[in-house]
Amino acid sequence: MMLNERLARAKAQTARIWALTLPYFQSDEKWFARTLLAGIVALNLGMVYMLVLLNDWNRSFYDALQEKNQPAFWSELLRFCWIAAVYIAIAVYKFYMTQVLEMRWRRWLTSHYLQRWLAGSTFYQLELAGSAQIGGLLPDNPDQRIQEDVNQFAGLTLSLSIGVLNASVTLISFVGILWGLSGSFAFELGGQNYTIPGFMVWMAVLYCAGGSLVAHWIGYRLSPLNFRQQKLEADFRHHMMRVREYSESIALDRGGSVERIHLDTRFGRVLSNYWQLLRTQKNLLWFTTGFAQVASVFPLVIAAPRFFSGAIQLGELMQIASAFGRVQDSLSWLVENYDRLAIWSATAERLTSFEACLTRLEEAQGRNVFAESQTDELSLSGLDLSVPVTDGNSHSLIRAESLALTPGDKVLLRGPSGSGKSTLFRALGGLWPWRQGNISVPSGFAARSMFIPQRPYLPQGSLREALTYPEPAQSYKDGELKQALNDALLPDLVSSLDAEAAWNLRLSGGEQQRLAVARVLLKKPRWLFADEATSALDEQTESLIYQKLLETIQANDGTMVSISHRPGMQKLHNKIWQVSTNADGPAIATEVVQESPA
Repeated sequence: MMLNERLARAKAQTARIWALTLPYFQSDEKWFARTLLAGIVALNLGMVYMLVLLNDWNRSFYDALQEKNQPAFWSELLRFCWIAAVYIAIAVYKFYMTQVLEMRWRRWLTSHYLQRWLAGSTFYQLELAGSAQIGGLLPDNPDQRIQEDVNQFAGLTLSLSIGVLNASVTLISFVGILWGLSGSFAFELGGQNYTIPGFMVWMAVLYCAGGSLVAHWIGYRLSPLNFRQQKLEADFRHHMMRVREYSESIALDRGGSVERIHLDTRFGRVLSNYWQLLRTQKNLLWFTTGFAQVASVFPLVIAAPRFFSGAIQLGELMQIASAFGRVQDSLSWLVENYDRLAIWSATAERLTSFEACLTRLEEAQGRNVFAESQTDELSLSGLDLSVPVTDGNSHSLIRAESLALTPGDKVLLRGPSGSGKSTLFRALGGLWPWRQGNISVPSGFAARSMFIPQRPYLPQGSLREALTYPEPAQSYKDGELKQALNDALLPDLVSSLDAEAAWNLRLSGGEQQRLAVARVLLKKPRWLFADEATSALDEQTESLIYQKLLETIQANDGTMVSISHRPGMQKLHNKIWQVSTNADGPAIATEVVQESPA
């Protein structure tokens, strides 16, 4: 049963790896890729043919030495020169074409996964999946998978595949030669005479089969150790990136020493796993090195009795040794490449799990599409947003039985912290995967809506790029950009449109929030959702900023929904959605119409 399960898992993994490999060779680059691959295969066959010629050359050359035949010696040396020259040319172009195919394959795979990762809200939902399993898969570090794993997968898949092809063709080419050269081995056992034809071939098979079994016994732990090493390295790197991202907060909290402890802990895990990996690699290297050294003299030892008896000459002995070496190299390919196979296996497993997770998320997004309303109204019906818990189940977080937003509404969403207000915004933005019920949106809602988070994202680069994000900076004139900055109470930045900086570090929290408001004033959306978007501002500045936002929304007959805990915000809205908790626990969103709208 256990063997059947292992075979089933191996079959399933092979199918997943094939599904990763095939798309590139069926893409719009398929003819170039297939031509390159065919050229590499042809050059590989050419190299094996040149090795066959070199094997034949061994016999003639060493026979000339044994017979002290000087003309034959120089003739064979000249023959060697052209064989070697052709072999070198084939090897160089095989290397070059392989690298070109690997580079183009990596480029295509990287573009493919970047497109899928950044499509819709997949990249965000992958982060959500870091604390909750989706379909039994727990993804981690997508940046590493796209940057490192794709590179290793393309390179190792190509080199190992060509290696298997080379070993197979070499074996087929030389096993017949070795069979014919090795002769028969006769011996007597129990009064009976026995003869083993092709004795050297059987010795090569036994030698390499035994070596492969020992190599697997020593190195079978390499694959899981490599898998874990990649994950631990990525976790260590990711935490250092977070220290950079939150450098100001950590510095103000005097948290450098604490982060050092956290990083030391993660790096300790990296080293601990690396030591296990290193010890396993060391043991495997002991064996593979010894295996290769013994293999260099093994055929000479086996064939020596026939040479000393005069049955064969020196040239034939060297030809036997050369052919045995080629057969042994082919049969021991697994021994020589076990560590690379382990790395490839770990990389392929990480990439196939990433592929499976992306597929599940894409399917979930397909089922999570909003219904399109025939009116200019956004409505929620029987909406139930849940949050995953550690046992794999989920509990309801917030419900909205029947709510609607119409043009001109200015709604304040209030409730206790942690009651699900921001999650409701995520659902309206199409980000929250754990929802039931219906969300109906007007036509063109995605293009005409904007969400302002409490902490806006500011890309590195020029200020105009940060202001127009995610649209191209050239979409707006300088006059429009300057007007938006002035309206957002950022006159000091008007002269810095082309200045490049890390704006998330250069600007204060309040300035960052006002820059996000300037984006809204610039783009003039019809649907605006502000989640504590002015929490870093004083009340007077907040009121001025909100007046600008309301003027922009009203000019477009738009709708605005705000989350805020400040009492003064109520007068700026004409409706209130109050989040409260009922006896069953989940929060309920109810609509209250304010008597004196702003």
